[in-house]
Amino acid sequence: MKKSFTVHDLPLSERPRERLLKLGAEALSAQEVLALILGRGTKGESVMITAQNLLKEFGNLKGIANASIEELTRIKGIGQAKAAQLKAAFELTKRLENPLDETLRPAIKSPEDAVKVVKGKLKDKKKEHFWILSLDTRNHLINGKEVSVGSLDTSIVHPREVFKEAISASAASVIFIHNHPSGDPEPSEEDIKLTKRLTQAGEIIGIDILDHIIVGNKKYLSLKARNLF
Repeated sequence: MKKSFTVHDLPLSERPRERLLKLGAEALSAQEVLALILGRGTKGESVMITAQNLLKEFGNLKGIANASIEELTRIKGIGQAKAAQLKAAFELTKRLENPLDETLRPAIKSPEDAVKVVKGKLKDKKKEHFWILSLDTRNHLINGKEVSVGSLDTSIVHPREVFKEAISASAASVIFIHNHPSGDPEPSEEDIKLTKRLTQAGEIIGIDILDHIIVGNKKYLSLKARNLF
């Protein structure tokens, strides 16, 4: 029977680990990165083949990241342990993408508390940045995520994208925050319209919208306090 190809059949200089050590992680292909995360293949099949099969089945890294444990374990060579390794690796990536300090989990009791969380991220921005703060049942911050950049309208800030973050965080409620580069926090008609649309979507899926806060130059405005939604 023909012997299957393994990583050890590659010249030392072409093996993923050695390439990473010599050239840096950015030099590796997606297949090689996956192979390093998985560590080793199965009897008769190289880990490189397993990584290739993952990419073939799910299309790309995003597809693999979004796959469930059950879906991952359908791939030959991927048991629950390796599926868990993959999910953990992608979870680290998600946490790195979240620019909030992971240790910052305060209770959000007022608009001021919410603004403090993202104030540094919105300072001196030349475009509008829309954030969502996901909170637990006791109004403690779970995480914060930037959803969009650009002038707010229903095509840029879509309920599907906004609530995907809240659902992923198992949030009980959310607070929206965005900045006005002009420095004037007075809401536009589009701001109010968008807030009402998101509130309606939240009601459907069972996530409360506690507030939508607009941050200007050294001041902010709460749409909830103004009874604008």
